Amino acid sequence: MTERTLDAAASSACGCKVGRITEQYDLIGLDEELVSYWTDRTDERYSTRDLAEHVNQRVLKAALDEAGLQYKDGEVENTYRLLTGDDVSSGTRVQTRKELERDAVPVEDVESDFISHQTVYNHLTGCLEASLESPSDEERLERSRDKLGALRNRTAAVTEDTVAQLERSDVLDIGDFNVLVTVTVTCEDCKQQYTVRDLLDQGGCRCGESDT
Repeated sequence: MTERTLDAAASSACGCKVGRITEQYDLIGLDEELVSYWTDRTDERYSTRDLAEHVNQRVLKAALDEAGLQYKDGEVENTYRLLTGDDVSSGTRVQTRKELERDAVPVEDVESDFISHQTVYNHLTGCLEASLESPSDEERLERSRDKLGALRNRTAAVTEDTVAQLERSDVLDIGDFNVLVTVTVTCEDCKQQYTVRDLLDQGGCRCGESDT
């Protein structure tokens, strides 16, 4: 791994989006955090998606501070989830934006300053000259869990919104409802079915164990 010293990182503002928002929102120590969290060799290591979320939450927190808002522990993280989460309905997201606008938070500007995991990666490897060893099998599995979980949550949220819109338009008659999305994987050798999470957690199908 190669990384700049803390003093060098702090004194060499780059021209990418991460560098711009670091200066704009006065995100002190952000570069050091990004390199440290990304290159951590323990189970606490952040993926680039985790880092993007961390940066975006710091941006949101800075905007709330600038507006003079008071908040409790966990409220910044929850507000960010309500603005960006795949499992959040469009109605809830709109209501959250309205509440922030009412409190003088420039929501559109803040959201436009949110960054993606690719932007974080480019900043780490290009601007900060950090590098990372190849991910372990466990890291690959964890990233797959996150990706599939996000897709499942997105499907549930879209389904919930669609059903609710049809109900409000009197096209569909339904009372209170919940949406549950389940994906199963079937091994064609033994015909055993698994949820995706169970399959990833146990590292594969167990159909060959009886033969050993």
